[in-house]
Amino acid sequence: MKGHVFHGTGQSAWEEVPDPAVKDPTDAIVRVEAVTICGTDLHILKGDVPEVRPGTVLGHEAVGEIVEVGRDVRTVRPGDRVLISCISACGRCSYCRRGMYGQCRGGGGWILGHLVDGTQAEYVRVPYADLSVHPLPGSLASADAVLLADIFPTSYEVGVLNGRVRPGDTVAVVGAGPIGLAAISTARLFSPERIVAVDLAPARLDAARRLGADAVANARENPEQLVADLTDGLGADVVIEAVGVPESFEACTRMVRPGGHVANVGVHGAPATLHLEDLWIKNITITTGLVDTYSTPTLLRMATAGRLPTAQLVTHTFPLDRMEEAYDVFARAAETGALKVVLDGTMASADTGELR
Repeated sequence: MKGHVFHGTGQSAWEEVPDPAVKDPTDAIVRVEAVTICGTDLHILKGDVPEVRPGTVLGHEAVGEIVEVGRDVRTVRPGDRVLISCISACGRCSYCRRGMYGQCRGGGGWILGHLVDGTQAEYVRVPYADLSVHPLPGSLASADAVLLADIFPTSYEVGVLNGRVRPGDTVAVVGAGPIGLAAISTARLFSPERIVAVDLAPARLDAARRLGADAVANARENPEQLVADLTDGLGADVVIEAVGVPESFEACTRMVRPGGHVANVGVHGAPATLHLEDLWIKNITITTGLVDTYSTPTLLRMATAGRLPTAQLVTHTFPLDRMEEAYDVFARAAETGALKVVLDGTMASADTGELR
């Protein structure tokens, strides 16, 4: 088969790789129908995730069809159409028993495209299939369902729920990329008074407005003052960091009110300064986290009912064998307007990757 292989910092290629096979009795082999590219994949290519070894197939989000299962798999069978979660869960360790699947100590956690071969390929081996794939209803399109593998549970769990968004809150979302936009969408479920989106790209700020932001601010134009003006100088109740650079994290800590929450979602590749000399007196709660995906079944039901704006986040589609072009479009999002790029394993290679 072919897959998108990491070869070291700044180097990757769509090339032939060995077909996956069942190694453990809890494995499933899935034929990939739709896959997407995550900002974390770009962090890997930048060298920010040194655990990823050269030769690893990237990707941790996909929809596909089960083609083979190990003898201990009970909940799915060949022919089932499934969502592959970005997190694998053994289901037995102390963390899994607490629903903290991202911290699994039994061989799971974030392993796809990280510690084992991932989903950006024609086929993928999924460990611990019973807890790591979710059967999909036929009514949910693959291009929409694939967004539930990572960005929606991540933004919802690590951003909105960790940040404790409540009715009447002012919520600031710093970073209006896919994660930030999904955070805006899911924060609205809790009826905040207002949502403020901050980004550098006008196109992403426009997308934030479409998805429910009440106010937007260019990151270069003192967004902290806008938040202060909207809140009588107090600051936001909840600030969600969805960029992953020191400047954005430090801006979030200046934007939050006393007693408020900063929920860090961004993947950081460099140290950020924690200004405790200013924060110690303000009763600030700062949370970090890797998604656990415990919310995926709930989000799947909501998406099936049309309650999540998944389709609005997909801007480009490509056939699977144009992976390198899709990466280029996604990496140059400021120029291309890309939000989520979906690669369709059923699309002919002659099809174009135009805006949806």
